[in-house]
Amino acid sequence: MIQSLADTLILSWGWRRWGAAFLLGALAALSQAPFDLFFVLWLCFPGLVWLIDATVSDDGGRMGNAVRGAAAVGWWFGFGYFLAGLWWIGSAFLVEADDFAWMMPFAVLAMPAGLALFWAGATALSRLLWMEGPLRILVLAAAISGAEWLRGHVLTGFPWNAIGYGFAANTVMMQPAALVGVYGLGFIAVLVFAAPAVLADTGRPARRLAFLAAVGVLFAACLGYGAWRLNQPGPADVADVRLRIVQPDIPQAEKWVPGNARWIFERYLDLSSAPLGPDDTRLDKITHVIWPESAFPFILTQEPGALSSIAALLPEGTVLITGAARAEPAADAGASGHKTDFYNSIYVITDDGTIVDAYDKVHLVPFGEYLPLRALLTRLGLENLVRVPGGFTPGFRHRELSPPGAPEFSPLICYEAIFSGAVADRDDRPGWLLNLTNDAWFGDTPGPHQHLRQARLRAVEEGLPLVRDANTGISAVIDARGRIRAQLPLGRKGAFDSALPGADAPTLYVKVGDWPLALIFITIFAVAGVARTRRRGLS
Repeated sequence: MIQSLADTLILSWGWRRWGAAFLLGALAALSQAPFDLFFVLWLCFPGLVWLIDATVSDDGGRMGNAVRGAAAVGWWFGFGYFLAGLWWIGSAFLVEADDFAWMMPFAVLAMPAGLALFWAGATALSRLLWMEGPLRILVLAAAISGAEWLRGHVLTGFPWNAIGYGFAANTVMMQPAALVGVYGLGFIAVLVFAAPAVLADTGRPARRLAFLAAVGVLFAACLGYGAWRLNQPGPADVADVRLRIVQPDIPQAEKWVPGNARWIFERYLDLSSAPLGPDDTRLDKITHVIWPESAFPFILTQEPGALSSIAALLPEGTVLITGAARAEPAADAGASGHKTDFYNSIYVITDDGTIVDAYDKVHLVPFGEYLPLRALLTRLGLENLVRVPGGFTPGFRHRELSPPGAPEFSPLICYEAIFSGAVADRDDRPGWLLNLTNDAWFGDTPGPHQHLRQARLRAVEEGLPLVRDANTGISAVIDARGRIRAQLPLGRKGAFDSALPGADAPTLYVKVGDWPLALIFITIFAVAGVARTRRRGLS
């Protein structure tokens, strides 16, 4: 059966080859949340290997043809993968459909097409070093993982649905991220799932079996390490800290409707003050109340009555941590044409209604919170989805916040939580991570589930607990090993109380980052280059 499938893919040509690559990529997207069908990758990646095997030159053996053919295979595979995994982004353009629905087809198709270029580059590089045998599997794993790293950094980066998340389909399989991060998981994923492709190779069966055995040991070691780490004694919860996470479930289409500000604000107050749990826990037993990203449909500092209501809500010693839009006079009003700069921020507010600390989001969402190349794109009729004049302004730098009565935390607004290795200061380590987000833009789609999965990986990588408050869900308290302590599901209004889990010791990934992975990639490429050169010399 394996040989028959391999022969079918290797002998495919033209649109059939590209169509096969597209379908295999789309199938690979099922490895991501909320489906978590990681085992489909044992079909998808061998199929990709065989399609690259098929990219031989038809014109006198010129390498350029093979490389272009491999790039096309990689692009179609990536296009299928990203289209099937990110189609839900189109939901954001339907919130204000009269103004933005026309942009949806372009966004849903253009983003996957652009992201697929990274996979095209990976398969092209792999083809340059390609040779029959297990070494090509290592080359492909290094190339794809390297391309995923670039995808997470080039042009501000968009590492959503990195292939490593497909490997991290459950809590046990997440744990190696504490050693190698999500890009290391991506390397392991491609290596493990592509390895069966060698079963269709010819010659030297002992070498093939030895390679498969080694990969099997690696996979078993990952599972064993995950089970071992989860069974180790964990840190104690932080003493004298009790959190209340509020999930208001306010539809995005209703948030900025004139006249809705009062009931929205009152919903926050009511959900925060209501007794919770079997013991009817009152707010005076809570040390910190948490509200999600951009909680208020107004500028909080311009509504002194709102701060007074917050002060009336909070018992003595209770602190509110909330997302909010912040405004201040523009520093370059003449150049920008706007008199006010707006920031997507997090406030720490004490029981007397005083804002004692604040953080401004640094990593803004392109086309959502700001418009790249604004002067050009506005002439083409484009604008950012969040209706803020001139878009949001990025904060100066990422910094920890110090709420009274709790350890310092690293604030992460919306998709700031998806950037591996960039969520916490490694030299001044915080006690926890706080992710405030508003996933209402994407409704009941895979998007919020994928966002939660990525937040859980940050907890594992950093060895830090992560508290997540999402307007429409999924809100959760996650311990330092990625386990969910408490949560509210998508689309449910409510609140829940939780202790703050303690922090683990700094992980190996925190200490060394992605540098060892880069050295492994360079070594693989060097060995493959030497081996290919020697083989060509012998022939």
